[in-house]
Formats: sequence, structure tokens, C-alpha cells
Amino acid sequence: IERFRLPVLTQSENGLVNHNAEASMFVELASGKTGVNMSRFCSILQEEAMNGVMDKKFFKRTLSRFRKDLRDEVYEELISKACLEIGFDFPMKQKSLKSDLWGWQYYPVTIKAEEDSSGKISMVLKVNYEYSSTCPCSLSMAKQYEEDYRLGKTTEGNGIATAHSQRSLASVSVHYDYESEVGIEKVIALLRKALPTETQSMVKRRDEQAFAILNGENPMFVEHASRRLAAVLDSIKDIYYWEAKVEHFESLHSHNAVAMIFKELKPESTNDKVIQ
Repeated sequence: IERFRLPVLTQSENGLVNHNAEASMFVELASGKTGVNMSRFCSILQEEAMNGVMDKKFFKRTLSRFRKDLRDEVYEELISKACLEIGFDFPMKQKSLKSDLWGWQYYPVTIKAEEDSSGKISMVLKVNYEYSSTCPCSLSMAKQYEEDYRLGKTTEGNGIATAHSQRSLASVSVHYDYESEVGIEKVIALLRKALPTETQSMVKRRDEQAFAILNGENPMFVEHASRRLAAVLDSIKDIYYWEAKVEHFESLHSHNAVAMIFKELKPESTNDKVIQ
């Protein structure tokens, strides 16, 4: 089943938060089985979601019930594998850069959990993170033009040039063990560290100026952004694999710039792979 909608409750640094979520649910069928009772998926998930907070124990209970309760007969072996994926928007308070204001920043999040025949659970958390990216080349050319204008080497324009920057998106997936302390807020903190030019939810003039200064301090192409992500994600031992896609929605070009990077798992190499 995909796109099954229900409310879920999470515990965050801001207290309990209720989300409108969409769920996908799967089990692996043995040879000869034609299907499962699909309404049981929905009933099990709703019951578990009503029992309290959606934490890792929630995923354990739900997956175990999928493997047990979706069998045709009680004497059959447990279903070999079950999967649950839940997506929602996760809100966090974001303080303005200079003023005392704050606003809500929303992060599209997907949590995927799988339980195998041994009862082991693997977790994947995907977070979409919006930030601003200033083109290093454009910034350099703008500064060069302003200096040339000041020295009288050119009379074109009015002496002011603006580097082009654009809203950008990092889509990051982290794979981690069920028992680890990896969570949504921890991953978002890592993304904020790697890419500090996060879009702002509430600004006054001094915040806007501070944001412009911050962008000037952090010019980046997509390959810079991807390697910044690699540096912070590799620093967390509980994350055993990760992959990321960064996309800069170009304000100069009619096309987008994209880079993908992932953790290298081959024992003979520790280098990250970058694809542009």
C-alpha cells in the first residue's frame, strides 16, 4: 500500500508535534502466495499510531505485527521481511540571524524502516534542506567589475554588480542502526553546519543584511556543497551509509546544476564519489 494517510505524533525539542503523514507498507511474500489482506496493513498502522509517539519502538512494534498478523494462518512461519515508510513535514523553530525574531522552518522528512527474517531492523532517514548558494565565479566577476569601474577602466553600468545566487536544495538520506541515537533534529543540525546559508523563515533588515554577508562568506558550486555534506556526515559514526543530491536552481541559466555524492563502502578506497 502507498499513500495511506494518517496523523502521527513525534517528540521534538519543541514538545509533542502532530503531523499529517503518508505511509507506504510492504511485506515480502513467499513463493506460491498470491497476496495479503490489505486492510490489515491499515488497521495495524492506525492502532500503533494511536498508541503514542512515533519513535523507534513504534517502528519495531508495527513491523513485527506486519510479519505476524499478515500471515494467512497462525501456524505459518513469520513473513520474512516487512517495510514501513512514513513521510511528513517536520517543523523546527529557527531564530533570526540578528534580531530577536524566530519562525517555523519546515523540513520534508521520510523515515523508512525494514525488518528482516532475523528480526534486525534497518533505518533510513531522508531530509530535504533548502539553502541559498552564491556562485563563486559570479561573485568574483562582480567584484572585478566594481573595482574596474572605480578605477575608470570601464564606464559600463553604474558601478554596482550583483553576484547571482539561488535557492538550492539538498536531499540527504542517512542509513543507521535501529539502536543508534540518530534522529531528525540531529541530522538537521549536521546540515545546518555543512550549509549555513539556510533559507530564513523570519527576517528584519538587519537579518537580511546578515544573510547577504553570510552568502558572501560561503560562495559555493554544487560540488562544494556536496563535499561540505560529506565532511559532516562522515564525522558521525552511527551513520554507516549516506547519499546526497544537491540542486542549485540557477538564476542565471535556464537549467539547474546538480551533484550527487555518497559514502564509499569499498574497503580499498575511502574517497567519496561525486557525479555532476
